[in-house]
Amino acid sequence: MLPRQHTRGSSEPVLKALTLAVMTTSAVDSLVLEDGSLASYTGSSSDEDDVNPREKQQKNSRGSSDFCVKNIEHAAFGRREIEIAEQEMPGLMALRKRAEADKPLQGAKIIGCTHITAQTAVLIETLVALGASVRWAACNIYSTQNEVSAALAESGVPIFAWKGELEEDFWWCIDRCINAEGWQPNTILDDGGDATHLMLKKYPAMFNMIKGIVEESVTGVHRLYQLSKSGKLTVPAMNVNDSVTKTKFDNLYSCRESILDALKRTTDVMFGGKQVLICGYGEVGKGCAQALKGLGAIVMVTEIDPICALQACMDGFRVVRLDEVVRSIDVLITCTGNKNVVSRQSLDRLKNGCILCNMGHSNTEIDVASLRTPELTWEKVRSQVDHIIWPDGKRIILLAEGRLVNLSCSSVPSFVVSITATTQALALIELFNAPPGRYKQDVYLLPKKMDEYVASLHLPTFDAHLTELSDDQAKYLGLNKAGPFKPNYYRY
Repeated sequence: MLPRQHTRGSSEPVLKALTLAVMTTSAVDSLVLEDGSLASYTGSSSDEDDVNPREKQQKNSRGSSDFCVKNIEHAAFGRREIEIAEQEMPGLMALRKRAEADKPLQGAKIIGCTHITAQTAVLIETLVALGASVRWAACNIYSTQNEVSAALAESGVPIFAWKGELEEDFWWCIDRCINAEGWQPNTILDDGGDATHLMLKKYPAMFNMIKGIVEESVTGVHRLYQLSKSGKLTVPAMNVNDSVTKTKFDNLYSCRESILDALKRTTDVMFGGKQVLICGYGEVGKGCAQALKGLGAIVMVTEIDPICALQACMDGFRVVRLDEVVRSIDVLITCTGNKNVVSRQSLDRLKNGCILCNMGHSNTEIDVASLRTPELTWEKVRSQVDHIIWPDGKRIILLAEGRLVNLSCSSVPSFVVSITATTQALALIELFNAPPGRYKQDVYLLPKKMDEYVASLHLPTFDAHLTELSDDQAKYLGLNKAGPFKPNYYRY
């Protein structure tokens, strides 16, 4: 028998409990108590209204309106997210503590164009603590955490970013960062090269006054090398993407975890026995392949590079062409950094129910534009998940409209971001403080010594104790006892 308050005559508590249990995340997000406070808050508020943030009049508690975010009133939630991230970013926090008194970035005016997440916020606030003045925009229209943007705006950071920006909004936000009255940028931190591209195209005189560019993506680095080759790169640039602490840790170890997180959150699919094709077996592809193989998926790989293809073979993966397996695969993941890796012709041949997503930085790997035609129906299933339906009823599941799936649909482990963010911060410090003539108008790799320093800042978390060389051993190897320990040509 039910307790008295739960009998048929008094069912209100039961109905209330059941109602709360079946509420969607977005509904729970906005659940308000009698005193006006939020009872529960999870996820992102990006779908709370349809008003474009550019049309809103918002100010932070300091009276500043030099920002554009979804809702400044959600700053407190974003601050909690940032505080959680700080606990998992020991290297960056250690750098902040060690260098804060010296202010190595005093006088630096940094344009930032990266993913806006709690982890990025820790980097931004570290740069500010080291003396920099910053203005920030998002490099991806879907990866921004709105509450984090609000927290940064509340703290005084001029930030222009919200989840679900239109293409026009995207470029407007970057432009607002660059073209600010009474503020001349002298450094760029880019992820994809968009801030660099816009400044060079629209503000060439301003671009020529930049002291240096730090770029962390394959796409952005490719653009920089193209500029250098054509003689259009008039400032030094640091290729952080190919530093060891970025390539191995962010590209390999981070993707190994975040690909599963993104796929599980969006599709709830079970991977055991599924046929998965991964396009590209670089560090990102290697991480994705390892993760899916570990869950029992049958993983295949496409490659253009014979060395990477041989690595895939030695790791136990079949190397195939897309057209050989396109009709039988259950999941297709692109990790190449190239364009039109999956064409409309291949999309037409995918099996019913195939899951399609991109782990490369650019949104050009899957020819999504070719799917926006009258004969195909787009059906939104949930946030960042669309069914594309063919006339015969076949449907594929497209995640994040072909954009970076792990940052659009899930999150990236804070600890790995700490490694990358510390590398970025050191690259900015190096370029900003370099004496004239040290760096020419070219693209450089981060010095090996700095890579080793970044790694050393993260070892205490694991209670790891490095072995020290004796004088005799150091002499035998021809090394400085303090490093660097490997030559630049060494492949980790």
